[in-house]
Amino acid sequence: MLYFLLKEICRGMRVRAVQIAEKEDQSMRECGMLLPIASLPSPYGIGAFSKEAYAFVDTLREAGQRYWQILPLGPTGYGDSPYQSFSAFAGNPYFIDLDTLAEEGLLTKEECREADPGMGPRYIEYAILYERRFPVLRKAFGRWLEKLGREKAEELLQERLLKETWEYCFYMALKDHFQDEPWTRWEEDIKLSRPQAMERYRKLLWEEIIFYGFQQLKFQEQWKALKDYANEQQIKIIGDIPIYVAADGADAWAHPELFQFDEENLPSAVAGCPPDYFSETGQLWGNPLYRWDYHEKTGFAWWLERMAYCFRLYDVVRVDHFRGFDEYYSIPYGHETAVHGHWEKGPGIKLFQKMGAHFKTRKLPIIAEDLGLLTPSVTELLKDTGFPGMKVLAFAFDHNGQSAYLPHNHVENCVIYTGTHDNDTLAGWLKTMPKADRRFAWEYIKGETGEGPLDTWDIIRLALASVAALAVIPVQDYLGLGSEARLNEPSTLGDNWKWRLLPGELDETLCRKIRRMAQLYGRNGLTG
Repeated sequence: MLYFLLKEICRGMRVRAVQIAEKEDQSMRECGMLLPIASLPSPYGIGAFSKEAYAFVDTLREAGQRYWQILPLGPTGYGDSPYQSFSAFAGNPYFIDLDTLAEEGLLTKEECREADPGMGPRYIEYAILYERRFPVLRKAFGRWLEKLGREKAEELLQERLLKETWEYCFYMALKDHFQDEPWTRWEEDIKLSRPQAMERYRKLLWEEIIFYGFQQLKFQEQWKALKDYANEQQIKIIGDIPIYVAADGADAWAHPELFQFDEENLPSAVAGCPPDYFSETGQLWGNPLYRWDYHEKTGFAWWLERMAYCFRLYDVVRVDHFRGFDEYYSIPYGHETAVHGHWEKGPGIKLFQKMGAHFKTRKLPIIAEDLGLLTPSVTELLKDTGFPGMKVLAFAFDHNGQSAYLPHNHVENCVIYTGTHDNDTLAGWLKTMPKADRRFAWEYIKGETGEGPLDTWDIIRLALASVAALAVIPVQDYLGLGSEARLNEPSTLGDNWKWRLLPGELDETLCRKIRRMAQLYGRNGLTG
């Protein structure tokens, strides 16, 4: 009897300990910075998993930060957007650190320098980068293959790479073979993945497939080492995934059954947004839409694989366009605008219940991008999942004073940002703010009527003082940079995703100020 009594007491103590831990976890106030990998300094034209990335982790720690938020890590195509990737299960080969390959004996220092576009450290020149990077990676691959031999090289890649990553490697080899044409324009037998064609092309393109496999292997090795280092320094990584996959990508080609395609594997409808205040014709994204009834019949197997891959890459996953899980905007394929689209129901809570059961947790490490005009059903879905949503101060200061993004409307279970990758920088936004909004912001922040110049630190302090459990500030805002440092302007091409941090720009003086701000607002949770 005494044994069972003690056992029950111990069980109760364990339950209480878990409850206390969960409460403490929920009430912890933390902060972090937003900086894409591509925006890191590095000597070869684009940010990478280089010594500069490790130095940035050290900077985060010195500045009292707990999180590093990045953008999607997938390989990019036309337009260079990280939200239009050739695969949901592959990494961007541009991020492979060439100096690490040199240390492994796969490149010489002179060969590394051949990859440098030579266009200055501030902005990425993607066209030149594309021309110079892959010949250098191919030299490293040749030495790697010669060292291991064909059989061992393939065995190693089969062991290390996911099936879906292999599909990406095959896809990219085919894309090279067909002179970069999208898969919908390939010869019909391989476009439709007929078995005989698949086998024939696998043999024909074996070395090219292995070349892409080599890139993925090095990407994985280097990213894991960097993430492990960040975690050792008590820095968690917030990753980012778009809800949709690219039309020109391995996922759509290899698994047409997952999407709203016809018998020729062409879309019947595509994704976008309806007309609104910002666009009279809406936004035509062109991504294939999911066949949600099929996904549900398979127990959402593809989504579980995708999220498992993401949870290996990141500590927390920000899911873009969360609204699309409740309802998604469907535009008939072939239309030139989004005017004639309509809303259809998404999978709703069933998908996230399945994820929770699969990963055996009540609290999935997900941030929901819930920005924009939300319906009551989207709000209810967010509440049911328990995911933190997003608040953005750059959307807060409408002069009517009704914005849900104003700090007094925040809740603890959310993430507060000064701006996102799609916003202008704080300095750029403050410079172009309408007068009525500026007067309202002045009164809200200063507590007095009137009008005057607002400083970026005024807005940053609002974010850090918010009740939100997590505050994330883009690096450009801490630096006070203007519109020249903007990452992306939606619905435009040519000048996006190019900005980079300069070496030494986040100096000791600024880091001390950032750390002090984190301390003042109770967000510096670092130990040791």
